[in-house]
Amino acid sequence: MAGYDETTEARLTADAQAIIARYPQARSALLPMLHLVQSEDGYVSPAGIAFCARTLGLATAEVSAVATFYTQYKRHPNGEYTVGVCTNTLCAVMGGDAIWEELSTHLGVGHDETTPDGAVTLERIECNAACDYAPVVMVNWEFFDNQTPTSAVDTVERLRAGQPVAPTRGADSVCSFRQMSRVLAGFPDGRADEGVGAGVPTVRGTVLARERGWSAPEFDVVADDAAGAGGGVSDDGQPQSSAERPPTTPADTESGRGPGRGPGRGSGRKPGTTTSSDKES
Repeated sequence: MAGYDETTEARLTADAQAIIARYPQARSALLPMLHLVQSEDGYVSPAGIAFCARTLGLATAEVSAVATFYTQYKRHPNGEYTVGVCTNTLCAVMGGDAIWEELSTHLGVGHDETTPDGAVTLERIECNAACDYAPVVMVNWEFFDNQTPTSAVDTVERLRAGQPVAPTRGADSVCSFRQMSRVLAGFPDGRADEGVGAGVPTVRGTVLARERGWSAPEFDVVADDAAGAGGGVSDDGQPQSSAERPPTTPADTESGRGPGRGPGRGSGRKPGTTTSSDKES
């Protein structure tokens, strides 16, 4: 497996040590380190996986298991801009599906595919966590709110032409996929305080509450230990917690099993089976 050249290896090692120093255990640095190698190669490459494994004392299989679990880690070369279209429920009914179809047709690519010029990787996103601005498109995880098929196509065409593009909220401009990956690795680029933060729809409830003198009601905890019911939240093992609930099913009341333990759970045995210790007793 081909690795990094000496200069690149030294630079990545210095960055990796800065990341590792943030954590009490070195292996906890794996997630940001995957972003680090992605910022170098444009995806999590075999060389990047080997580097992470070698640096953290992990097996390459362990690193690959993590890299294949999270969708922000790409396992093949990614475009300069990742364009994600939310097609979850609210965005979909507000026009997200139409935006997806238009962009997919216009760019000639499907989900997680990249345009031949290497500029855009198109993704179908489950949720961008911005439902109050639906339908939402993200470019390298910067927000483009209240989009239409026309505005989305205009955005990708300006990106492909190298023209400056400003998100609706957040930073004043869109950086490249590799640059954003480095930010996610924990190396700020100084743009965190740029642009608009929370927009009008996001803070509308807070504004109304202040204008009208609204406040949240007091939350009274009513303890009823005998009945095991009441308001509030109890710590594990304390009255009213799920660990203290009374037996309610045949599996709960079956001999040898306490509350909350289903058939065979914790014992590794199937219901009705016996072991040598059972026979001896």
